[in-house]
Amino acid sequence: MSSATRRLHPERHRTDRIGWLRAAVLGANDGIVSTASLVVGVAAAQASQSTIVMTAVAGLVAGAMSMAAGEYVSVHSQSDTEKADLDRERHELATDLPAEQRELASIYERRGLAPALAQQVAQQLMAHDALGAHARDELEISSAMAARPVQAALTSAAAFAAGAALPLLVATVAPAGSLLYWVAGTALVFLALLGALAARTGGAGVLVGAWRVTFWGALAMAVTAGVGALFGAPVG
Repeated sequence: MSSATRRLHPERHRTDRIGWLRAAVLGANDGIVSTASLVVGVAAAQASQSTIVMTAVAGLVAGAMSMAAGEYVSVHSQSDTEKADLDRERHELATDLPAEQRELASIYERRGLAPALAQQVAQQLMAHDALGAHARDELEISSAMAARPVQAALTSAAAFAAGAALPLLVATVAPAGSLLYWVAGTALVFLALLGALAARTGGAGVLVGAWRVTFWGALAMAVTAGVGALFGAPVG
């Protein structure tokens, strides 16, 4: 067999990006939508530009902290569940190894292997790394999908702050008379770019990703503007 035949086929998979990509996209999207909606709502109520900017700053700080805390608690709960399942599996391997091997073999049989081959595969994998084999094939826990609370919290907070900084910057430099339209318009552009970038990074359709994010952002800002106009002075 030639070296070219033996050479492994190079592949690029994206599953190892799921954890940080989800936290980053959620954080940045929430930062843009919530801060832009706050600005649009307060602007629709005819507040002064200084009040609008102060509201955006408060929304950035509070939102970033909220995202970090929420992600940490949520992902840590997932991590605790994974650790409890692994501890239980470790105990079962220590107390009844043959039953665990039969259980693993039955999983491979359901996936299409012949019974004899499934037994052989289970035996060899457990001889190499019994807990790892059960974590991967029975519990469906892998290193790519494992919960990482601190990573998720920091990623979400940083992404939220970065996203919120965009409408905040626009609110700071836009003309007071047209601030509402500047913030809303640029926020939609930011959201479209974010959706396209996230879709491309994750290997999905760029246009679908951009449209999905932009639609919900536009809806959020429209509702908030309506509430602001209802409780404030008429726009224009």
